[in-house]
Amino acid sequence: MSRFDRYLLSQLLQLFGFFALVLVAVYWVNRAVGLFDQLIGDGQSALVFLEFSFLTLPNAIRLVLPVAAFAAAVYAVNRLMQESELVVMQATGFSGFRLARPVLYFGLCVMAMQLALTNVLVPASQRALATRSAEISQNVTARFLNDGQFMHPTRGITLYIREISPTGELLDLFLSDERAAGERLVHTARKAFLVRGAMAPKLVMVQGSTQSLDRESGRLSVTRFADFTLDLEGLVDIGATRALPTNTLSTLALLSADEAAMQATGASRAQMLEEGHSRLAGPLLAVAAPLLGFAALMLGGFSRFGLWRQMALAVGLIIALQLAWTWAGGLALQSAIVWPALYLAPIGGIGVAAALLWWGQQPRRRRPEAAT
Repeated sequence: MSRFDRYLLSQLLQLFGFFALVLVAVYWVNRAVGLFDQLIGDGQSALVFLEFSFLTLPNAIRLVLPVAAFAAAVYAVNRLMQESELVVMQATGFSGFRLARPVLYFGLCVMAMQLALTNVLVPASQRALATRSAEISQNVTARFLNDGQFMHPTRGITLYIREISPTGELLDLFLSDERAAGERLVHTARKAFLVRGAMAPKLVMVQGSTQSLDRESGRLSVTRFADFTLDLEGLVDIGATRALPTNTLSTLALLSADEAAMQATGASRAQMLEEGHSRLAGPLLAVAAPLLGFAALMLGGFSRFGLWRQMALAVGLIIALQLAWTWAGGLALQSAIVWPALYLAPIGGIGVAAALLWWGQQPRRRRPEAAT
């Protein structure tokens, strides 16, 4: 690598680190606000909030990498043009394609980062996030149980707990079940605690009684017990068993799209292939984005007024690239044979950048001088 390539690549990497840090921070803070309201409102601790926030970080980094690479390329090229460094290099005989070589190296570095994120780190973090979410969704104490107040976790159920001890024991419990039309059940216990069950948590009550009222006959039956286990399935809405999200599977499993994976996720073959090929085509955007920004700015020469028109063109091109990527993703979700469309946007972006570089080094006709 020549000295100029190392110099420009170092400039791009430094600016890329800055823009990536800013964009990740903005996205992460925005996501953390929603997580804070959701988790803290459900009674989770601050450690759980921090755990969920860190698990969402790889996906946030994945989303902002192409944008950060584009911003770094545009900013670096604009600064070097204003300082006439690229103008001097062009005067020494460097073509636009030669000047774009360090930008290509930079794009390949960002692409390698995104490949590692999309195929390794993001699926692993999403699997951990799905596991922890499933555990918390079954944590009835955090979602439904509050001491000192009457609660109605579902229609026909009334629950009251005088106190919840630091160890999780439910002291002086009252549970009324009026879901059946002709019967009312009232469970009381001096102490109770929750245990994990196969489908739903179970409530183990100690030293209590069950009162059963037959509304038709008016007969009241009382049964006292030393301990009694009540299955909470149906008593509280703990959520049905969720299908495994497709973003938790490995890339090979998505590309194979076998029957077992489709049954586990509930996704179609088209959805599996779209997710898998997006992990391979998406990192190519990290190559196309900085090349588009560089090529657009190379259309202009040195100007005291800056390269605002070229920068506007670069922004328009990156927006069009993202729209094409979204459109291709929508097509790939509709049919399992349309997944090659996902590669059209990044490859087309690289082709447009090459065309702009070729156009930028073509000789220009000078405007005729105005008649005096």
